Amino acid sequence: MVWEDLVAAYAWADAAEWETYTFSVVTGKTEEEVIRAFGGDPAGSRAMTFAEAADEQADHIHADRALLRVVTVEKHVVAIEWGFHGSIPEIARRASSDGGEFFSIHHNVLAQHQVMHARDGRVDGMFDPSVVGDAAWMESAPDIPAWAAGIPFHLETLDSESFALLEHIMGVPVVHAWMDAPLRTVSLASPDALFGDADAAWLP
Repeated sequence: MVWEDLVAAYAWADAAEWETYTFSVVTGKTEEEVIRAFGGDPAGSRAMTFAEAADEQADHIHADRALLRVVTVEKHVVAIEWGFHGSIPEIARRASSDGGEFFSIHHNVLAQHQVMHARDGRVDGMFDPSVVGDAAWMESAPDIPAWAAGIPFHLETLDSESFALLEHIMGVPVVHAWMDAPLRTVSLASPDALFGDADAAWLP
């Protein structure tokens, strides 16, 4: 598909009013393995929509509650959060270990963005696409990985372009209907409880 058409197919992402989200796609792993890599227990799952998960987390914002929704599409596991676990490099390393592949896109309440890719337990690129358009004016140019070189990110279409890049790299489309569908949902451990060295977990 032509890049412009791929971006246009995700126009719904630019129009969405989500405060925060992370979408991750993993290949080479089962749902159970992905859930464990994110810090969840596969045995404790229930069905929830994105809005239900977001509302429950917002109601317990000081209890450090995080929820992960997952759906399997052929050889891919798609993980959807009103949160940020999928933006943590150590999660990418764990989810892509032993020959797997991982890609995530993240948007937070401060309107910051991140895209990240890992293969076989190693992060091979992560950056904020919102700074790409200003790269020529920056004292220190952002380190854009080869798999994103030449992508024309624009502030008004960062979400749709990030989703388009995810599909381009991983070969699986993100379906808008998943947001309102009740998907398998699990609780996640907080990063402080999940990692022995929380600071190192955030380093690529």
